[in-house]
Amino acid sequence: MNAQRLEKIKNLVSHRQLDLTVVLENVIDLHNMGAVLRTCDAVGIAEIYMIYSENRYRPKRFKVGKNTSGGARKWVDVRLYMDYDQAIQDIKSRYEHIWATQLDDASTSIYDMHFTESVALLFGNEKLGLSQRALASADKLIYIPQWGMVQSLNISVACAVCLYEAQRQRHLAGYYSQHLADDRVELLEDYIERSENQHSGDKVLFIDPENQEPIKTDI
Repeated sequence: MNAQRLEKIKNLVSHRQLDLTVVLENVIDLHNMGAVLRTCDAVGIAEIYMIYSENRYRPKRFKVGKNTSGGARKWVDVRLYMDYDQAIQDIKSRYEHIWATQLDDASTSIYDMHFTESVALLFGNEKLGLSQRALASADKLIYIPQWGMVQSLNISVACAVCLYEAQRQRHLAGYYSQHLADDRVELLEDYIERSENQHSGDKVLFIDPENQEPIKTDI
């Protein structure tokens, strides 16, 4: 690996926001998944969670195209869960808060939230939104202010709006100005391996606590 490529990877690792993630519940559109991955990579997210809590949404094959994700799938890990409770348990063990996007009188504008906190942002199905169980697991409901006739955004767009507000706040707080820390050596080594081996990226970690039939992955 040449010095220029190594420096680019070091810069990537130093800017990763390891206390910020995205959780998608029952999202079924592969283009939406790819677009979310692309935005996550752009703002420095290292991993996302995809939960299929209902049988009708569970895919037989998981595939995110190169064009939609723009190559981000190589650098953003995807954790797949078929069991919602297990997923939430794991997420809460890694992130301090879960904020769910929901248009509701009890929701708080994203512009009044502190995205510098350790947080997982929860987004729901394209048509039905988040399940009641998902909403109940969140410690805060948030919304994107809108003044048009249509009061909803495409899932990938909504995710991008929230993440770029997070990026704005974190940039002002100096979160993107940090040097490569010692606790990121393992992540650096992992990214170097992905760069050198075209098959070592595109990483999907399938979590199956109930020993269900594994879904086929093709990314």
